[in-house]
Amino acid sequence: MELRHLVRVLEDLLKEPLPGRMGQQAMAPVPLEEERFDSRRMERARKGAVLMLICPFENGIRIPFIKRAVYEGVHSGQIAFPGGKMDPGDKNLEETALRETEEEIGVAREKIQLLGVLSDLYIPPSNFSVRPFVGFTPHPPIFSPDPREVARLISCDFDWLLDENNKKEKDFPLPSGQTIQAPYFDIDQEVIWGATAMILSEFLTIWKNK
Repeated sequence: MELRHLVRVLEDLLKEPLPGRMGQQAMAPVPLEEERFDSRRMERARKGAVLMLICPFENGIRIPFIKRAVYEGVHSGQIAFPGGKMDPGDKNLEETALRETEEEIGVAREKIQLLGVLSDLYIPPSNFSVRPFVGFTPHPPIFSPDPREVARLISCDFDWLLDENNKKEKDFPLPSGQTIQAPYFDIDQEVIWGATAMILSEFLTIWKNK
């Protein structure tokens, strides 16, 4: 698929009403946590943003994910889109997404063109309301992950994400000692689940229903 065609289609799709919960919950942990869709919790929660970055390469189109470094926190070692919390100096969440992407994977914000946003999602364990942005780079980027924040960068082929065979399900251990059942994306021997999987699910719902 050519980048120009993909960008043109996405520009139109992201102007339409978003599927929101309908698209997100397909990859939500079971049992479904209703608080993830509670608008009042989102309003009171800490604010953050992530970026789904579409990048051209010689062999097609790829999307970068990061494996977070190990730290004292609920999202330690998890796979995510580049992004993070809104800083006091950020004018808006768009700036947050671009700044965090530049800091985490080294793609300069001026080289990124935003196409639109997906639905906000509340993340109960960390009390964050996250806004996912979708953007692209016109040319192949040179990634430079920050080793303090990124343990590994995973560059995933766009067509691979469309393959339903890469959706699986298993039990995940929780810090409380309990386990939770959840669907996940198996990407390059890494597990993408929880909020990142739900964001990706909404994007794929939009793309497949075009």
